[in-house]
Amino acid sequence: MFGRDEKVSEVRLTAAQYIILGIFLILAYGLWKLQVMESGYYASAAEKNRIRNVPVLAPRGKILDREGRTIVDNYPSFSALLLRDSTRDLIGDADLIAQGLHLDPNEVRARIRHFAALPQYQPIFLKEDITPDELQFIEAHRNELPELDTIMAHRRLYPRNGFMAHLIGYVGEVSEDMLNQPQFELYNAGDVVGISGVERQYNTLLMGQNGSRQALVDSHGREVGRLGETEAIPGKQLKLTVDIDLQIAAEEALAGKNGAIVAMDPHTGEILAMVSGPSFDPNDFAVHVSRDQWNKLVTDPDKPLMNKAIQAQLAPGSTFKIIMSVAGWQEGIAQDLHVNCTGGAEFYGRRFGCWVKGGHGPVTLEKAIYQSCDVFFYTLAEKLGIDRIAKYATELGLGQKTGIDLPNEVSGVMPSEEWKIKNFKQKWFAGETISVGIGQGAVAITPVQLLRAVSAISMGGRMVVPHVINPTDVPPGYVEAARYTEVKNVPIDPNGWTFITDAMSRVLLPEGTAQSAHIPGIDIAGKTGSAQVVSLTTRAKFKNSEDLAQNGWFVGFTPRRNPDIVVCVLFQGGEHGKLAARLATQVIKAFVDKQHRTPQKMVEKPKSNSTVDIGGLWTEPESDGDKEKLQGGRFVLALPRKPLAVAVAAPGMHQ
Repeated sequence: MFGRDEKVSEVRLTAAQYIILGIFLILAYGLWKLQVMESGYYASAAEKNRIRNVPVLAPRGKILDREGRTIVDNYPSFSALLLRDSTRDLIGDADLIAQGLHLDPNEVRARIRHFAALPQYQPIFLKEDITPDELQFIEAHRNELPELDTIMAHRRLYPRNGFMAHLIGYVGEVSEDMLNQPQFELYNAGDVVGISGVERQYNTLLMGQNGSRQALVDSHGREVGRLGETEAIPGKQLKLTVDIDLQIAAEEALAGKNGAIVAMDPHTGEILAMVSGPSFDPNDFAVHVSRDQWNKLVTDPDKPLMNKAIQAQLAPGSTFKIIMSVAGWQEGIAQDLHVNCTGGAEFYGRRFGCWVKGGHGPVTLEKAIYQSCDVFFYTLAEKLGIDRIAKYATELGLGQKTGIDLPNEVSGVMPSEEWKIKNFKQKWFAGETISVGIGQGAVAITPVQLLRAVSAISMGGRMVVPHVINPTDVPPGYVEAARYTEVKNVPIDPNGWTFITDAMSRVLLPEGTAQSAHIPGIDIAGKTGSAQVVSLTTRAKFKNSEDLAQNGWFVGFTPRRNPDIVVCVLFQGGEHGKLAARLATQVIKAFVDKQHRTPQKMVEKPKSNSTVDIGGLWTEPESDGDKEKLQGGRFVLALPRKPLAVAVAAPGMHQ
């Protein structure tokens, strides 16, 4: 019994045979699928292992002024790349790489670790704008350091000495915080993008589209050949509305001062010049700004990185009296208001002083404007009340962004009863209204807001959107450009418009507050303002410290109605509005002088078959008959449906 061999049942034997057969069939299918069915996929994967994609960077588009003159250009340079798909020990090579590229070895290692999570096919930019000896080092160590490569890039070349720096902005490497923002979600770490100004606002147009180069590499990562190249698509050229000649005049006027100057065409909203001071050199950012440079800029108390034209929120001082004049006229109060200014007046148990200690004597609206009588506008503010003041100020764009096509514009503050309850959970006190009447208290506006508001008043209520590029110069379908042509009509009584602008034209005459800014022969209307930084009592305690000096404001235009240019000046620490007025009239004079030098075609194409728009400049004798002054305007002439003759310009006007 025990010596007899035990037999395996036929059922078990058959099952084992089928199992073995099934295993072989599965293996055979796997080999067939690997070698036949998916051979293309694995061949492609193997191909990728020996083909390296090297980016070809697209040059950013040039930035031009309104006449096509180049403001921002590019220059060719080389950057050092670290290719991470190499089999080399990158950390181990850091010392030699740093030595050849004049870098800190710890900085190289930190950069390798920082980008370790990215796909290995993405190279790291080690150093931009490398020197000729650094380029030679990379070429000489191709075999020893195959992970090093170079790429040709087009770096930004900005005007020197901070010219137009705040308006143009600058470029830089996209940060991790920026990559989390919707407008940068399609970019990669290391990409160079616009950081501020026009460079950021129109980054998608200026940036272009990068190409790539397919390089054949061996098993050690060394390039042994090239398979092809996809060319980069350059960024689009961008033409600004800015006039370099006016920009130069504005830059020279503000040189060495703290503040801002903005000039605009009130008919279109085109910004003709914009300066903020002090400035910075955007060329420092074109490659890589050092930590010391950055810290110096951000800790500077004068805030050179701030575009004060759109970001400085300050009390407008007496320039606000023009908004008060419109509000008072529209409400039927200002035109009949008569005040006797004795140097101050009492409101709600408190005395409010006038800037002229001896007083202005009997004052009406006209005199109150050109001599800037505080007592008159205290009285007007009391009669209007804060909510009616806020209504007209808001209609004229104060306390809200203008919509200018530049990033990081602020909204300012226009107080009201509702505003105080919402923000401070407190009731508005009637005494607070008195200070608001002269542009003090809680009122805070930006130069571009004041520019837009007074521009609308000078145009009889036609309020435009400020912008720095011409909407017709952007590609079709660029949605943002549509709003730059929007026009809002603010109701202003024509009689009030004439009265107020005539009174503003006397500000620069001998009886006005800015007589020293008068330019013979140019019809300029405007308003000065001096805004306290702290109360006069507090300032006296610090022995009239220059850091607490009043801010000087001026906003003016020429000619006095339907002007061709409006200029707003903020002179921080300038103390007097008349000093700001002198800066503004420098820009206005440059504008008028250029109009005289440049032949103008004064008859535009008719907008319909029944009207023609004619505009121009001419001179006419002043009242004494010895001098002439420059005048200008635009007229719409009605024509018959079938004109009998060609319409020509009026006598003295250029056609």
